[in-house]
Amino acid sequence: MIATVIREQQPNEKRVAITPEGAEQLIKLGLDVLVESDAGLNSGYSDEMYSKIGARISKSRDEAISGADILFAVQAPVPDDIRKMKKEATLVSFIWPLQNGDYVDLLIELQISSLAMDTIPRISRAQSMDALSSMSNIAGYKAALIGANELDRYLPMMMTAAGTIPPAKALVLGAGVAGLQAIATAKRLGAVVEAFDVRPVVKEQVESLGAKFVEVPIEEEETESGGGYAKELSDRNKERQREVIHQHVRKSDIVITTALIPGRPAPLLITKAMVDDMSPGSVVVDIAAEQGGNCELTKAGETVIHKGVKVIGPLNLPSSLASHASKLYSKNILSLTSLLIQEGEPDFNFGDDIILNATVTHKGELISPFVKENMK
Repeated sequence: MIATVIREQQPNEKRVAITPEGAEQLIKLGLDVLVESDAGLNSGYSDEMYSKIGARISKSRDEAISGADILFAVQAPVPDDIRKMKKEATLVSFIWPLQNGDYVDLLIELQISSLAMDTIPRISRAQSMDALSSMSNIAGYKAALIGANELDRYLPMMMTAAGTIPPAKALVLGAGVAGLQAIATAKRLGAVVEAFDVRPVVKEQVESLGAKFVEVPIEEEETESGGGYAKELSDRNKERQREVIHQHVRKSDIVITTALIPGRPAPLLITKAMVDDMSPGSVVVDIAAEQGGNCELTKAGETVIHKGVKVIGPLNLPSSLASHASKLYSKNILSLTSLLIQEGEPDFNFGDDIILNATVTHKGELISPFVKENMK
């Protein structure tokens, strides 16, 4: 059975789906690993490194794709690549099915089995496969570094002969995996950190990292989905939330926003009026830029300067740490593949919650209950 690793072709994508270490583990599972030439080059993994552990190198992309029984990628391959795959071959990558209905329809039409790394259920047994958490961790770390780099002042308190400089104030909106890593990184850099999340249950995690949790008194409402994600609030509670956030944004030097809702545009947390009240030289780093942004002024892939405040909308932050991002993603895929491959063949055991929810399409049908429910 041929397992193929292809070179990513999307702009600014430097990651590779399987590292040489991961390829070696796939070979131990009984798979014949075929790697498209230079697939790992941008993340620091040469063709020689793959050859050394027993993988074959393909100079032809079309040959690599058409011969694959199971195809590994980071970003979902373009439709032209999908059309070259064997009928009933298997694709494993990020797919984002809720945002890409036409792509899912194509997979169904071509009878390609697909497992989405973005629909792995957030249960304890699936932690080693949770690529969203792995990549969010990197994004939060990098966002704090971007904020520190773009800010025109120190982060830590500095006591000098010329006087004492107070520490910078950082506010993190959203205390999921990315937010918690942003908090930890900003704290290590010496900033005074506050954090807000609609889920009161994360207060203890925020405080354990040395940050102050910003509490918003809201009416009784369920704020967390079954998968552990934040849910969108009612309009009334959104208004209360904005009033409190405005007070804290006004006095912050760095604001990092990380709030996302699966399958929906990113919630608006920072209005233009809030940015108007920030001090010139302050920075907003909006991790949610690709999903529309948490800040009203965010432009994906750009830095907007508004009244002296920088509003930064970075794209694909995990790719900026391509070596470690690939290492973590490869381990996530390997954990899932170890569950999927039984005796050298894919076993789509839908009695297993992980396989059931991760499988978007199989034999011309839509499978994942998570996708079915949210597509409605």
